[in-house]
Amino acid sequence: MPFLPCLKKKKSPVPLGKSIFQKHTPPIQQNYQALLETCLKNKCLFTDDSFPACMSSIGTGALLKKLPRSIQWKRPHALHRSPIFYAANRKQLDLCQGMVENCWFLAALEALTFHQDILAAVVPQNQSFERKYAGIFHFRFWHFGEWIDVVVDDRLPVNEAGELVFVSSVYKNVFWGALLEKAYAKLYGSYEDLQIGQVSEALVDFTGGVNIRIKLAAAPPDLWDILTRATYSRSLMGCQTHLGTTKVLKNGLVAGHAYTVTGIRKVTCQYGPENLVRLRNPWGKIEWKGDWSDSSYKWELLSPKEKILLRKKKEDGEFWMSLRDFKIHFVDLMICKLTPDLMSQEDGKKWMYALKSGRWVKGSTAGGSLGVCNGNFWMNPQYWLNVLPVEDSRRSLGSCNVVISLMQKHSSKHRNRAPHLFIGFSLYKYQESNRKLPPAFFTRHQPVNKHQVFLDEREVTHDFHLVPGVYVIVPSTLEPQQESEFILRVFSRKHVLREMGGNTSFTLSKEIVDRYEGKIWEDFFTKHFEQNPEINAVQLQRILNNISWRNFQNFRLSFSLDACQGILALLDLNATGTLSIQEFRVLWKRLLFYLEVFQKRHTSRSGKLDLVELHAAVQETGISLSNEVCNLMAIRYGDPDLKISFESFVCFMLRVEIMGEAFRNLTQDGKGIYLRESEWMMMTLYS
Repeated sequence: MPFLPCLKKKKSPVPLGKSIFQKHTPPIQQNYQALLETCLKNKCLFTDDSFPACMSSIGTGALLKKLPRSIQWKRPHALHRSPIFYAANRKQLDLCQGMVENCWFLAALEALTFHQDILAAVVPQNQSFERKYAGIFHFRFWHFGEWIDVVVDDRLPVNEAGELVFVSSVYKNVFWGALLEKAYAKLYGSYEDLQIGQVSEALVDFTGGVNIRIKLAAAPPDLWDILTRATYSRSLMGCQTHLGTTKVLKNGLVAGHAYTVTGIRKVTCQYGPENLVRLRNPWGKIEWKGDWSDSSYKWELLSPKEKILLRKKKEDGEFWMSLRDFKIHFVDLMICKLTPDLMSQEDGKKWMYALKSGRWVKGSTAGGSLGVCNGNFWMNPQYWLNVLPVEDSRRSLGSCNVVISLMQKHSSKHRNRAPHLFIGFSLYKYQESNRKLPPAFFTRHQPVNKHQVFLDEREVTHDFHLVPGVYVIVPSTLEPQQESEFILRVFSRKHVLREMGGNTSFTLSKEIVDRYEGKIWEDFFTKHFEQNPEINAVQLQRILNNISWRNFQNFRLSFSLDACQGILALLDLNATGTLSIQEFRVLWKRLLFYLEVFQKRHTSRSGKLDLVELHAAVQETGISLSNEVCNLMAIRYGDPDLKISFESFVCFMLRVEIMGEAFRNLTQDGKGIYLRESEWMMMTLYS
């Protein structure tokens, strides 16, 4: 999605002794807890004067022309008799875009909902419209190198009918999405400042992670492997269609539009395997009409069970398409990861992260790029990087994966009133020295990245495979004498970073590691499936019982062959009697989640859940089941005392989730479904 073009500003004389450098305007910091306690003590609802309920918070430009004539600001209690902040038992994709053209923000937000722990860091869950309610809410964003807390009141703009003008939920009493959008608008100046953007920006603001952009026209041959690793690790993914004159194309895609990548699946067709990508339009409607769309004939090539569990016949904005069509019809794939191991395949390893703040100042450090700078390139800030070898690296010949990110800071309080400069950086191999590199060095040496890319975007990121040694990073704008603040981030397994010249202090590197437990066993699983591409129930039992389950030291955790046969039947969508590594990854991710829930609600420490604990555990997963169904499942899966072991809890929860998914995919009205006899038999007998 294009940004506003760069605007040339007229030069004006500056009095001697006065700086002309415009620093980034930091957001207003408010103490949520103190404000909440004050409101509760005074028995009043919070009113945020720093982001008032008036037109200045919406904006001053084109957005105003689209708004209804009469805009009112109302609190959720005035819009619904029983508002709730966040519904844990709702499916993820429940948000709809409003009148702000911020599909990029919403696509990133929906990607966030697939990772409840990351979502909880951005959207604190202990907020409510009942307990300790005072009309005040807060959210956390990663903002140019630090996490900040943004406080808002809960007055939201609505039309005459009392409908939210901007982001809303399909469940009219859920308001977390609308309030999060308001906090994000406050962070960047106004709702109108969210009109233009890219998915990658919001993904970083939600995570502080590493962005990887893949141009799909020149996608790497291992794109499917990259998507697989991203899907089954803590990654958020978004993508964007080609720009066009027609808004909605004949194939159902929206031109110049951001989508969320919500999943992938390798299916078994009658003619062979097919790689599918699942996407969602943030509008909550208007879907792809080609192969593997909701009405495509291609679904008839699958087994009945696979078709039932994957295909949706709903106009909800979510759809499947082949990987081949995905590469044709989309321009960019953006993947944001908390650790930079997606491209290096060094899963589960510790990484180091270093950050340096700097600035390009006219007449001092704004040297411009090497190509157009007429000898001033050396004036740019220079950073000394020592890439250190790592003994346990799996990469051959000692090559180290290093990710370098350069991010410019806008000087205006309003995000869209400060057009982005074209920025980039050069990387040079270098010998040990503390002095800033002189002009002659750059005429005699070629950078490691011989083809520098300068983009008019907030962030430019490059992935390198470097031999251990000393390097110099030179960040710059494309044109000389352009001013801005910036932050430079470096991620690698082990390195040291410092600024050359003026302040030569070393930057203290932080250690980061993806603590998702599944990554510890990734090597083990991959090696096992290389020998056995498909595993049967006996092999599944052997794998699960050979795992040293953490948190279960007090008693032995084991899976019976009968339980493994039941698990296999539930997850074996193509009815082969075996599980692929793809299906096993789905199982493994669920096992870790169920283990966390089981441990949290297993207060008796007997190794089994009683009925009370079982009800609490099911509720903890976000699934709503009646007491009658829970009791029946305890009879079916429990021992004579109606107590449920972890093994039985896994079988129970898998069945509940899969049967629930089948119902949601098949129902037309949310009340009932129609199945042919063969489909009914497949779903009930082989599951």
